[in-house]
Parts: sequence; structure tokens; C-alpha cells
Amino acid sequence: MNLLKILAVVLLVSSCGFQPLYVQRDNSSNWYFGDKFDTSIVEELAKIKVVAIKDRFGQQLRNHLLDLLTPKGVPNDPQYRLVVEVLSKSVTQQAMRDDVTATNERIKYVVGYKLYEDSELLVEGDSIAFVSYDILSDPYSTTMSQKKAEADAAKIVADDITLRLGAYFHTQFGDNK
Repeated sequence: MNLLKILAVVLLVSSCGFQPLYVQRDNSSNWYFGDKFDTSIVEELAKIKVVAIKDRFGQQLRNHLLDLLTPKGVPNDPQYRLVVEVLSKSVTQQAMRDDVTATNERIKYVVGYKLYEDSELLVEGDSIAFVSYDILSDPYSTTMSQKKAEADAAKIVADDITLRLGAYFHTQFGDNK
């Protein structure tokens, strides 16, 4: 019975067009990828220069992007330029006490990004991160929770942008042209 369930899941996933992002297909008529990893996407991501982003959140976001895109260091002669801008940050107070003070704050970050090759715009989009933290009776604890939430949001946005850029390069350099 379990084998039948596993077989059904494999058939369902293979029929939906799912393809691993960093794997190269052995044979165009075969859905098995043969353990061969396609390094062209990683090599293209490593050619990206991330332009400086203002504010502390922007610094954290840029550092995460550098770690994800160029783990071996910033390229000497970058082919691409990634411009990232924090479009908005909105804070919503939630979970009100009897004295109308909040016990939780939810923060929504909207970040726009544009990837250029020379002056040509290749891809652009927005990434959104929702994070929250508790407002505690100790101000230090609340400040630390707020900083942790901000760092988490930067990581979420960096992961999303990296994944989207990887998908873009997969469509450009992958085997499914």
C-alpha cells in the first residue's frame, strides 16, 4: 500500500512539469537527471554585483545576498548589477491588552529588485516578507526581538530574490529553452 502511494506521488510530481533548479538532464526524453549538477546557474549568479542598499535593514539584506550569490567573494569584473530598494515597511500592532497597548507587532517589508546587464534591464520584481515579534515588559528584550525579526526578514527576502534570479537564469541557460 505504501509503495502505491509513493508511486502515485512520483507520477504526480513528474507530470506537473517540476524540474530541479540546479540539476542537468541527461536525456531530453527522460525525467531522470543522473546525479549531474548544472553549474551554469551558480556561475551566472556569481557574476552579480549587489549595489549598496541604504539603512541597517538594507545592509543586512545585502550581506545575505552576497553570501548566497557570491559565496567565493565579490567578482572582480561583474557581468550583472543587482539594484535592490526597500519600497516600504509597515508596522501593525496586534493583540491588544485591556489598556489598549499592543503585545505583538507585525512588520511587512516590500523590497523591489532589478537585475541589469550593462544598461539593459533583464528581470525585475518585488519580494515581500512578513515577520512579527512580541512586545514584552522588558524594553531590552523587546528591542532584541525587534532586531531578530528584522534580521529574519532580511534573510527571507534575500532567499526569495536569490531563488527568483536562479529561476531566471534557469530559463536562460537551462536545458528547457
